[in-house]
Amino acid sequence: MRNLFDSMYRGFPVGFFLFWEPSIVDGARAIGTDGKQKTPRLLVVDGQQRLTSLYAVMTGTPVIREGYDAEQIEISFNPLQEKFEVADATTRNNPQFLSNISIIWDSEREFDDIKDEYFASLSGKQELSDDARKRARSALNRLEKLSSYPFTALELTASVNEEQVSEVFVRINSEGKKLNQADFILTLMSVFWDEGRAELEKFCRDARLPSTSGASPYNQLMQPDPDQLLRVCVGLAFRRARLQYVYSILRGKDLETEEFSDERRDQQFAQLKHAQSRVLNLQYWHDFLKSIRLAGYKSHKMISSQTAVLFAYILYLLGRTELGFDEPELRKLIAKWFFVTAMTGRFTSSPESKMEADLAKLREVDTQEQFRDVLDQICNAITTNDYWQITLPTELATSSARSPSMFSYFASLTLLEANVLFSDQKVAELLDSSTNEPRSPIERHHLFPRAYLETIGKTSTTQKNQIANYALVEWGDNSKISDSTPSDYMPIFENRLNKKDLERMFYWHALPDGWSNMDYDTFLRQRREMIAKVVQDAYSRFEADSSPEGGEEKKDIAALIKEGENGVTEFKSTLRRNLHTGENDVKMENSVLKTIVGFLNSKGGGNLLVGVTDDGDALGVEADSFSNEDKMYLHLNNLIKDRIGAKHMLYIQPHFDEHDEKRVLVVDCQPSRSPVYLKEGNEERFYIRSIAATVELKGGQVQDYISQRF
Repeated sequence: MRNLFDSMYRGFPVGFFLFWEPSIVDGARAIGTDGKQKTPRLLVVDGQQRLTSLYAVMTGTPVIREGYDAEQIEISFNPLQEKFEVADATTRNNPQFLSNISIIWDSEREFDDIKDEYFASLSGKQELSDDARKRARSALNRLEKLSSYPFTALELTASVNEEQVSEVFVRINSEGKKLNQADFILTLMSVFWDEGRAELEKFCRDARLPSTSGASPYNQLMQPDPDQLLRVCVGLAFRRARLQYVYSILRGKDLETEEFSDERRDQQFAQLKHAQSRVLNLQYWHDFLKSIRLAGYKSHKMISSQTAVLFAYILYLLGRTELGFDEPELRKLIAKWFFVTAMTGRFTSSPESKMEADLAKLREVDTQEQFRDVLDQICNAITTNDYWQITLPTELATSSARSPSMFSYFASLTLLEANVLFSDQKVAELLDSSTNEPRSPIERHHLFPRAYLETIGKTSTTQKNQIANYALVEWGDNSKISDSTPSDYMPIFENRLNKKDLERMFYWHALPDGWSNMDYDTFLRQRREMIAKVVQDAYSRFEADSSPEGGEEKKDIAALIKEGENGVTEFKSTLRRNLHTGENDVKMENSVLKTIVGFLNSKGGGNLLVGVTDDGDALGVEADSFSNEDKMYLHLNNLIKDRIGAKHMLYIQPHFDEHDEKRVLVVDCQPSRSPVYLKEGNEERFYIRSIAATVELKGGQVQDYISQRF
């Protein structure tokens, strides 16, 4: 606007206006919102933006911005310098500026009075020479005469039909300010179905403001624009994504013969109208958004691609309104699709090409099974073992604040019902954006604080803000940690949690064993791989119903003994006593420790029962001749720390239980998230469980197993 008035003031070219005189102008929009004395005779084909700017400034009328908020546009003018500026605090406080030029053309004000007031205000702040006063008065007079500025206008006669006018519009706007194909289609809608365009705009406007009078499209995940919803409409109506094709279709063009037909145009618009009625259906809209939440995305801040949301909406509507899916099954199917496409940024680059290719696979689909198969094939082609083990960890090696892979990890924590780091609050609850608090309840915490990283030479923002250095914490904990080193703050916060909760926290937040004392680069590399594993585990929940990590019900000791020894259960008569010699024997301790290491290295973990014979008879811990159970517990703990490593204690939970009136030591071993070795003299040995035995792996076997298991 500022440039437009400056060009007019200096006599520079400002382009021409193009009008059309149709035979019928019913439903045409007039500039402004007030009633007009006359029915408009001409429709604006080109120049609407300039006319709107002129009208808004010269009449003081507010304009409607993209967010559908009314805004008063004020242009300031300095007559001494003959300079225009968008009004702000500086121009309003500078007496040299006429703060709002709209008053120049205010019909209720006298122009001479406006000039007198300006000079009176200016004289009170600075001395003004006669020559300067004369130049300023001349500038104001010149400004006032802009209301008579001569524009060049071209007029299309009534003999030109709607098709030709639309084509003229497209050709004019193919240069200068680039308008996309959606703009052209919206123009066609204005000509042939103006109420349809109005419905799109109203839906988008209502999606931005909470309603106090009933149902509305308002939500916390997405506030779409008309051109975005138009994409959904044409995708649903024609299973097309390239809008250049749709533009031709809606003009009645046969893509095979390239001939135009009014009848075909009417049929295509009927399809579009039917599709739009479903797209704007409030029940469908809100039911669809439940699919996005089911994928773990609780806030618009987590959505890095709105195109992914829009395409998922097309799929949802196809499944619900054309293929008749039951809502629960469809919701889960769409949630899985969105999780994959959001995680991989599928529609980030060349979105039209990707959407067109995906929709092409659905054009001949007319059954639920075919629909399901197409989506599964695309998802399976993406989520290969190489993706989880190589691609995703590589994509996590970034400091991007809007990384799709990072948001997929946050969504995974929601799916796994994870707690915030060091907290009993759920990630899902604190990611909810429905509240408006002075400080976000959940924050990204640098596990290795930035100030600490500076001291070890990691000075660049890219190094410090790596995704793998972030964890979600409550803001209060983030403040307490401040710049403390991990080795300083971790012991304090670990004391909040019991061993089981600590284990789950390490799993959810992908913390390597002993991470607080790790080299920073090693930590980042290992944590990226572990984050990818957490995301993979979350994704697997779409494949089959499964409980959250650690949710499997534990069997009691009687059930374990009844089942006998197997891959996840083993019996030992004693911890240290050789029953044949009656003496304590290191071999007995080695046997116990080998079994524990084997369970830790296996995928399912296991239970070691000490005080039970191979036949399942309860012998009791009394056979080890400890003075009390505490002494036995302490002895086992010391063995584990010395021979296996204290950092693995997290996965080992010894406790005493009773069976057949005998006390039994039960050692519950959870699967470790890193390889575990047993120290034997100067060597370290690697054991796993195989069927009902503990076996040692050596050489290349160890590396092969580790690459598969961890």
